[in-house]
Amino acid sequence: MKTAGLRHVALCVQQFEKCEFFYTKLINMSIDWRPDADNLYLTSGNDNLALHRAPLDFNPSMHQRLDHIGFFLNKRHEVDEWHTFLSSNDVLIKATPRDHRDGTRSFYCADPDGNVIQMIYIPSIS
Repeated sequence: MKTAGLRHVALCVQQFEKCEFFYTKLINMSIDWRPDADNLYLTSGNDNLALHRAPLDFNPSMHQRLDHIGFFLNKRHEVDEWHTFLSSNDVLIKATPRDHRDGTRSFYCADPDGNVIQMIYIPSIS
């Protein structure tokens, strides 16, 4: 199996509104989806940057800014195929496959160092 590439990064940010301004007004990314006041998904057309508002007790020396990285998949069914494949190879699954409100489907696992990886199908980009 092969992914469609690494085109999704999710960041925990303390200055949410300033980061939104930076990425939309200065970097010129478009808002793809705003599910709520604490989460924002941006795109340049073939990528996806998620901004997640950091919790009030966020401490960069104790928490990571990088929430997770995402590998895009070309077809919806590939999410489940990857889940089965990685599970059968003893990869730690953090969240099983599920559908999201915006039509995406994904699941989360961890690399051997504990970094969270999302395998994701996004219809508007895939």
